[in-house]
Amino acid sequence: MKFKVFSILVTLFFLLLFIIYPTSALAENVKDGSKIFTVHCAGCHPNGNNIIRRGKNLKLRALKRNKVDTLDAIINLVTYGKNNMSAYEERLTQDEIQLVSQYVLEQANNDWKN
Repeated sequence: MKFKVFSILVTLFFLLLFIIYPTSALAENVKDGSKIFTVHCAGCHPNGNNIIRRGKNLKLRALKRNKVDTLDAIINLVTYGKNNMSAYEERLTQDEIQLVSQYVLEQANNDWKN
């Protein structure tokens, strides 16, 4: 019960933060996948988890199960989104999508320990 309340509060916090501070301005000059991830993805995927749908996390096992375990598949998902996952084709450049996708795959291969 406490986890659900915490998850809801964290989600609301990040939604308010994104409304107050537009994320495109924050990531405008970012050249590091980890920073892009922190700005755009960590609100729903802290440490590779998923606060909205537990089974759709960014751990390697889940990526394989959901057939999103290659760089191209992750790039496609980040670009066009799917179901609850938002599309980022209008928020991030192709280079930023490439960087954040590489970061996600690297972290998944390291079990999100870095």
